[in-house]
Amino acid sequence: MKKELLQKYARAIAVIGANPQKGQPVMLFAQVEQWEFANMVTEELYKAGAGSIYLKWESQKNSVLKYIYEDEDTLSCVHKYEEAQWQEMVDTLPCRVFLDSEDPDGLKQAPMKKVQSVNQKRQKVYKPYSDAIDNLHQWVIAAVPSKEWAKKVFPKESEADAIEHLWKEILSACHIDEQSDPAERWKEHNQTLKSNAEKMTDYNFQYLTYKSPNGTDFRCSLLPDGIWCAGSAKTKAGVVFSPNLPTEEVFTSPLRGQCEGTLVATMPLSYMGNLIENFSITFKDGRAVSCKAEKGQEILEKMISMDENAGYLGELALVPVDSPISKSGVLFYTTLFDENAACHAALGAGFKECVRDFEKYNDKELFQKGINDSIIHVDFMIGCDTLEITGHTNDGRDIVVFKNGSWAI
Repeated sequence: MKKELLQKYARAIAVIGANPQKGQPVMLFAQVEQWEFANMVTEELYKAGAGSIYLKWESQKNSVLKYIYEDEDTLSCVHKYEEAQWQEMVDTLPCRVFLDSEDPDGLKQAPMKKVQSVNQKRQKVYKPYSDAIDNLHQWVIAAVPSKEWAKKVFPKESEADAIEHLWKEILSACHIDEQSDPAERWKEHNQTLKSNAEKMTDYNFQYLTYKSPNGTDFRCSLLPDGIWCAGSAKTKAGVVFSPNLPTEEVFTSPLRGQCEGTLVATMPLSYMGNLIENFSITFKDGRAVSCKAEKGQEILEKMISMDENAGYLGELALVPVDSPISKSGVLFYTTLFDENAACHAALGAGFKECVRDFEKYNDKELFQKGINDSIIHVDFMIGCDTLEITGHTNDGRDIVVFKNGSWAI
C-alpha cells in the first residue's frame, strides 16, 4: 500500500477521528504487530496539537497464553495501578484512539468460560470510571489489517495479497483516495447521515416494527423524548470528533423494556475473540428470553446474562443495503465494518446522547427515562434486502422507513 495513502489515513484518524485539542493528552491502543502504522498515527496526533501520547501495546496471542496459564483470580484482579490509570483518565480526559486489527477468531484456543468470567469481573470495576468520562472526551476506533484478519476475510488469496486487499477496502470505506481531501469527503458524508437522522427525529415515532421472510418479526418502542444521531459526535464541551471510521449508520437508543419478537442475525458476530454464527434472539417484555446459534450458542447465552441489564436493547441502527460497505460484498468479520453494511441492534448499554437535552440529566434520571445501562454494548447485524421497517406515530400513521433493506423516506 502506498505510504502517501497510509499517511492520509493516519491523519484522518488523528484529525477527523480524535481531533485532539492543543496540549490534550492522548492514549493510543494498538497491537504490537502494528507498530509502524501506530507511529504514523502518533506523529499525526502530535501535528494536530496533542500533548503527551501514551501508547498501550497489546497482543492477542499473549492474551491467549494468559488465559491458558493464569488462574481466574489472578486474571480477574484489577490492580491499584490500573484503577489509578482510569482515575487519571477521569481527571485529565485524554483522547483515546483504538487501532483494531485483532483476528476475529483469535481467542478460540482460550478457555471461553474463563475469558467471559474474567471480563465480566473486570468490567464491573472499570464501569464507574468509564461512565465518568462518557460524553466528556473524544475517542475513535479505526482498523489496520493483520495477516490473521486479512486471511479470514480473503482466505483464497496469499497472505500478502490478502493484506493489500484488506487495506484497499478499509481505505475505500474511510473515504481515503489519492485525488480527494478526506476532510471534505467526511464533511459531505456526515451531512448526509445527519440529514437522515433529523428526518427520523422529526417523525417522532412511537415504535418501529421489523419484518423479513428470514424470521425477523419484531416491535420496539422508542423514547418519547429521544433523538436519532449519526456521523460525527460532540463532547459536552463542544469538541467535534468521529468515534467510528468508517460510519454509515443512523442510530438511536430504544425505550428500555418495551420490545417483543425475534431478530434474526444476517452476519456472524465476533465477540471476545470468538465467532457466533447463524443466530437469532427472541425478546419478551423488553428482554432477551431465548437465543439460538449454530455456532457459539454458549457464548451467546453468556453474553446475554453478563449483568442484569445485558439482555435489554441499547441501540437500534439503520444502515441501507446499498451503503458503500455493503455494496463492496466483503464480510469483514468485525463489528466496526459489518455494522456499517447492515441494520443492526445492540444488547446492553444505550447512548445518553440519544435523549434530547441529555446534558440536563444525571445517569439515574437517564435510566429512568429509558436508557439502558450495562457493562456490555454488543452490536449484531439484522439487515438484509428483504427487511422492511415501519415507523408508527402517536397520531396513528404507519410510515415505511425501510423497504427491501434500503431507505424509503
